Amino acid sequence: MTPAAPPDPPDPGGAADRQHVMTAEERAEYERLRRRAAVRHRRARQAGSSVLLLLALLLAPLAVVAAWVQDTVSDTDRYVRTVAPLASEPAVQDVVINRLTDRVVADVDVAAVTDALAKTLQDAGAPPRVVEGAKSLEGPLRNAVRTVVDRTVTRVITGDAFQQVWEGANRRAHAAVVNMLTGDREGALRAEGDTVELDVGAVVDQVRERLVDAGFDKAAAIPDSDRTITLFQTEELGKAQDAMRLLDVLGTWLPVLTVVLAALAVWTAPAHRVMLVTTAAGVALMMVVLLVALAVVRRVYLDSVPPGALPTDAAAAVYDTFVRFLRDSTRTLLVVAVITALVACLYGPGRPARAVRTAADRSTSAAGRRLGRAGMRTGSTGRWLADHRAWTTAVVIAAGALALVLWNHPTVAAVALVLGVAVAVLIVLAVLAAAAGPAGRAAGRGTGGPAS
Repeated sequence: MTPAAPPDPPDPGGAADRQHVMTAEERAEYERLRRRAAVRHRRARQAGSSVLLLLALLLAPLAVVAAWVQDTVSDTDRYVRTVAPLASEPAVQDVVINRLTDRVVADVDVAAVTDALAKTLQDAGAPPRVVEGAKSLEGPLRNAVRTVVDRTVTRVITGDAFQQVWEGANRRAHAAVVNMLTGDREGALRAEGDTVELDVGAVVDQVRERLVDAGFDKAAAIPDSDRTITLFQTEELGKAQDAMRLLDVLGTWLPVLTVVLAALAVWTAPAHRVMLVTTAAGVALMMVVLLVALAVVRRVYLDSVPPGALPTDAAAAVYDTFVRFLRDSTRTLLVVAVITALVACLYGPGRPARAVRTAADRSTSAAGRRLGRAGMRTGSTGRWLADHRAWTTAVVIAAGALALVLWNHPTVAAVALVLGVAVAVLIVLAVLAAAAGPAGRAAGRGTGGPAS
């Protein structure tokens, strides 16, 4: 026998009587207002994410340049690695060899030698023909001196000693880079008005010492003047110094701010995946713009350098060597952005993305079945991997991104290596999930759809 139900408690306030039941018209008005509010909210999110995206894209090239400037200026080893290849650059070596040879030959008074020889012969009673012949030796003797000096200087400049002197001087002169950016006139690399010069006094000293050791006593009279090489000359140096100071200050935080703005743009957007694709494509475009800008600046720089101050090939070598790490960073970020956009597209609902995912699922499932027929079933581990496929994929992608963040100055090759390892790990996990058996493969197909 079923016991009787207890009576309902009394409703002292009469709440049930006050509960309002909306009519059809009220329900329709409520839904209309709710849709309008949703539209306004969506538009606000789209506007906010668009503003954040625009700021991130505008700051992206500046962040790359600022990080390069801050890194090159603050890290001595990085700076030495930047300028060290110049010592073995043939165009730069030719400039140094020619400048030093001209300076040494100019300080050797060949005419005085031939005049002294002619006078000696004349005093000894030599025939006038012989005396005049001695005077005519000035040209051949000058050529001989130049040949010997050029050979000596070339041995010094192209030898390991010059590389060591070059790197040592630049290491000591690292503080001079800061001086150039701040306008300080101390150090081996310094700014003189609108000209940037490199002090090669250490090289001059070594060449002078070698020549004296080789028997050219006159080389000891090589003056200490003209011991600098003009690297480049530009009227915009003052403005560049101001810009460099600002970029140096922002070098640490501007990249962080750019990444935060890009992340906020993706987070606030109504369609996260679409905004991620847009952000990655925009960053890739800005990196292309930066590479084009570097090429334009290179052309302007080469046109501004007088050939008499520095030959075009040597100036090109100086520019290319100085900005090569900036180019490497820009190319690396370009590749990362393209890969990010492609991965985000692969998780979309488009037909090509579905075709790629289907082909990948079939391939890994076939490999898993072959492992199963070979007696290598993964059991509960495979089923767990199949049930948590989205999570394991996210963990692998996050690990790859973290590896690149922690990588010291990653290059395109490093990105390719990390990408290859991540793809290999994902394939292995998918094959292990498929090797769990039919249940695991069914679970894997159930979690392999496009991301929302």
